[in-house]
Amino acid sequence: MSEQGWKSFLAAEGVEDWVVLHGGAIAVFGVSSLGEAVRLADAVSQVPGIDRSGALLTVADDHLSVRLVRGVFRLEESHVDIARAVSATARAHGAAADRARAQEVQVAIAAQPDAIDVDFWRAVLGYSPLADDNAVDPLGHGSTVWMQNLDPNKPLRHAMHVDVSVAREHAEARVAAALAAGGRLINDADAPEGWILSDSAGNRVCIAAWPDGGFTESTNPG
Repeated sequence: MSEQGWKSFLAAEGVEDWVVLHGGAIAVFGVSSLGEAVRLADAVSQVPGIDRSGALLTVADDHLSVRLVRGVFRLEESHVDIARAVSATARAHGAAADRARAQEVQVAIAAQPDAIDVDFWRAVLGYSPLADDNAVDPLGHGSTVWMQNLDPNKPLRHAMHVDVSVAREHAEARVAAALAAGGRLINDADAPEGWILSDSAGNRVCIAAWPDGGFTESTNPG
């Protein structure tokens, strides 16, 4: 697993419907009814290469979301063809992608190295491992839990915050909405890749355009 897979995906043509988030590439297609979502999901399930690939389809009465993998570092160049085929299938069914609805929420639990306790979080949540430092909902519905090493210079022994990964072109609007709702800007040194905000009590949230807009190589589309 490496960065090459998701960077190649972002650089590819014909994947404009897709947003690359912490949890991999996802596309959300709007539909007019639950039945239409089911029919589209059935058609998507027949796309070559998608069966048993680890893809996750979520059906609702106004959309179908398609996630190609469960983690961004599991994206491979072969997923580009699958993504294109899924988009073509959606267009054939009259369903348009809505990048503004694509998001991934992750709970980041930071602790000093001797206090990292990912096994506890997997057990208490009934989650499964995806990597050594995280836990994921086996049903694909709940937020990922990521264990982060705390800065050893900080006096805290533990901390927790929420990461919200969104499409690069919608990140600033999400930040603006949060500030308009009473949030506070804590740090924008990494913008436009990410912003750190807090609520009025000081609880922190990171709005991240990474990885969808998290590198500046010439191959980055848009």
